[in-house]
Amino acid sequence: MTFYGGLSAEHLKQYVERLERLEEEKKNIAEDIKEVFAEAKGNGFDVKTLREILKIRKIEANDLEEQEYLLDTYKRALGMLPELDESPAPEKAKEEAKSEEEVAA
Repeated sequence: MTFYGGLSAEHLKQYVERLERLEEEKKNIAEDIKEVFAEAKGNGFDVKTLREILKIRKIEANDLEEQEYLLDTYKRALGMLPELDESPAPEKAKEEAKSEEEVAA
């Protein structure tokens, strides 16, 4: 076994060869993924949305809930969503619908 600077040339060669194989596998997988996205697009699915779904599915439930809460909070602050107190409470909405039915009858 040959050593250079305290390193085994054979071990180094093995690592390099493994990394080369993994890089080739990664390239093949990337091509497969590209093909699946193209197939999905061909069947009418939006690729950008699919990528977002994949990203969301990687996030843990607690983290996702927190991110969605913050996103909604920011949207409300910017007027992109109605304020929470602007929408009628579920019980009040039911009462209003019931009284409208009574008036119509």
